[in-house]
Amino acid sequence: MLPDKFFDCLKYEGVVAIGTASAQGEAHIANTWNSYLIVTEEERILIPAAGMHKTERNSNENPHVEITLGTREVEGHRGPGTGFLLTGTAAFLKEGALFDRMKEKCPFAARVLVFTPERCRQTL
Repeated sequence: MLPDKFFDCLKYEGVVAIGTASAQGEAHIANTWNSYLIVTEEERILIPAAGMHKTERNSNENPHVEITLGTREVEGHRGPGTGFLLTGTAAFLKEGALFDRMKEKCPFAARVLVFTPERCRQTL
């Protein structure tokens, strides 16, 4: 489901925005970096969480999450720079194989956000 251009973006640094909403609809955005992400063989996206406590609370109430990411280094629809909007669900883990995989890459991670994309759309 994830296109090659998405993986090209991950080769360069850029900001990742993670949008959640509480059960009452209160929106929250957290950020991380492209270089911290791990895409599993099943195309789940692992994101390190050192803080992200409000993101975790929101996803426990409402697991629907939207993520944007991009880079200026990859050609987009109309010139330099491209980005993606991903929608899907999130869960936080603090143990297990996925957590261990993330902890090896990002020792600062207290938990791992496991994002399961349902849709990926190029926005730029």
